[in-house]
Amino acid sequence: MNNKVEKTVIMSGGGSGGHVVPALTVIKSLPTDVKIVYIGSEKGIERELTQQRVSEYFPIRTGKLRRYISIENLKDIFRVLMGIVDAFKCINKFPKSAVIFTFGGFVTVPVVVAGRLLGRKVFVHEQTTRVGLANRIAGFFATKVFVSFKSSLEFFSAKKVVYSGYPIRPEIYQAPKNVKIKNTDLNSVSRPILFITGGGNGAKLLNELVRNSLEELKKKYFIVHQVGKNFEAEYTKWEDENYKVFSFLGEEMIPLMKKAQIILSRSGAGTVAEIMSLKKRSIFIPLKIAQKNEQYHNAIEAQQLLGSLVVTEDQCKEKSLLEIISDFEKSSQKEIISNDVIDGREFMVSEILKCFE
Repeated sequence: MNNKVEKTVIMSGGGSGGHVVPALTVIKSLPTDVKIVYIGSEKGIERELTQQRVSEYFPIRTGKLRRYISIENLKDIFRVLMGIVDAFKCINKFPKSAVIFTFGGFVTVPVVVAGRLLGRKVFVHEQTTRVGLANRIAGFFATKVFVSFKSSLEFFSAKKVVYSGYPIRPEIYQAPKNVKIKNTDLNSVSRPILFITGGGNGAKLLNELVRNSLEELKKKYFIVHQVGKNFEAEYTKWEDENYKVFSFLGEEMIPLMKKAQIILSRSGAGTVAEIMSLKKRSIFIPLKIAQKNEQYHNAIEAQQLLGSLVVTEDQCKEKSLLEIISDFEKSSQKEIISNDVIDGREFMVSEILKCFE
């Protein structure tokens, strides 16, 4: 009689790269005998990023849940209900031993609800310092909730929340690798390297800041600019030997962060956690409309630990990117007394594997 438990993990998370990257980090750390299934949206960035990294991808219908009154809420409630039906059908294809692990974004709400209705173990990870509506709902249904920052513990039931830390990509701790950026070996670059990223979807504000100061920046820096898919065509036309444009950076990201003298970015939880793990002071421009100003609070964590420069969107209206970088270069690194960044990768993998024992 074969009592071997089939090891299946059903993952979900989407809407932005910030919800998918931690999922991919955990996926890469799981043993090869674990089958990975991913539930995401039909056209979200998660579908592209998980290609060839999971056994199966199941698209479901989903809608955005809003905290304010809107006619769109009625439509999206219907979409969420249809998404629950879709997720129910998908999850029901796999054995009851399958573990569900979600990483945020509205696509995960139907997955979590359907998973609990089917009596499955459901793990939820919250990346940010301030919890969004999707994970607030997911946390109510979850078996266990993992959080990246201690400040997030208060948002979930004490009976199920665990301070796990953010799942840091293992490359962070490895010796710097040689990396080529569009055929340019970064080891051969004599200028300071300036890395600018608005996240996986890009950031119009950051892109415009670069554009307005681009010619002056090119005179001093070797610039790598992650612009986002929607802006790639526009910004590629300004490329030259000192300015390289990408829609999205994958494996090159961490070696680039290690090599860069200056990093300027939005302050999604993953970016902040990894830069903090590198003990690298940087410039953060938080997304003003992020729920509960979560990106600002993420950035303040890095400011308190490393002395990173936090610049609000309103301040960007008053200063050019050259002035912002000048302010950064005049300031100094804080003395690091302790590093409060906990790597949650191995802990989460361990929690998953315990379910199959």
